[in-house]
Amino acid sequence: MTKWNVGDVRSLMNQWYPPESAHGWDKVGLITGAPQTQVDRILLALDPTQAVVQEALQWGANMIITHHPLLLRGASFLNQESAKGRIISALNRHEIALFNAHTNGDVAQDGVAQACAQALELSDIEVLSPEGVNADGQAIGLGRIGSIKPIPLREFAYAVARVMPKGPTGLLVGGELDSLVRRVAVSPGAGDSMFDAVRASDADVFITADLRHHPASEFLEDGGCGLICASHWATESLWLPVLAQKLREEARRLAITCEVKVSTIVTEPWSLHLDTEGSYL
Repeated sequence: MTKWNVGDVRSLMNQWYPPESAHGWDKVGLITGAPQTQVDRILLALDPTQAVVQEALQWGANMIITHHPLLLRGASFLNQESAKGRIISALNRHEIALFNAHTNGDVAQDGVAQACAQALELSDIEVLSPEGVNADGQAIGLGRIGSIKPIPLREFAYAVARVMPKGPTGLLVGGELDSLVRRVAVSPGAGDSMFDAVRASDADVFITADLRHHPASEFLEDGGCGLICASHWATESLWLPVLAQKLREEARRLAITCEVKVSTIVTEPWSLHLDTEGSYL
């Protein structure tokens, strides 16, 4: 065998990121495409947007693997008057398979949270909110926590900004900026549901995304650790190069000819960040 087909890639992804480890509300797996279709090029992206599909078309990809699902909340109509309908139509018309690994990618031992922790060069990395073990007996679950050389929160935030992929929103930092950071908790994507796990840990700072005003304020007021709020896209995109490397290494091991590319598109919903300058007084 010198070529993969869609079914081969699906089997490989399901081995690395078992669908049974996904949360019950989630939708993961092969969204479009025929298992027997040959795969010469795989495009990796965080979101299955129209721009990502266009990039796949221009590059000649046979398969797109995303973190986020296309139809998480379902759809009753997929005509071409809707964005999702146009995406499905384009994928089917050009025989491009679409596969996703979402919460099964989040919790995996070498998944999204692990990639973020490693990008920040944390040591002694552990699962923040354990959910069991994988087939090799390794802990899996949401978030990670690890150690760094002590550094003030202000300086650490600048270090995080240098690691996160460049996007339009940047970072927000909460807490005492001169406090020392030794233990770092991370939960890529929307993370305020992890506040209880963070409180129970020995974290000095929590890095996540999509923090809302009231939960973040109450967490800090109640004596919680420092907060660094990055973008959803930036925190989770750190996984894509890791997945690309896994696929390339497996292709080399099996003598498979297949190109793997990480999408160059920033799939943030925002296009511009401005400092506000007015006054409410």
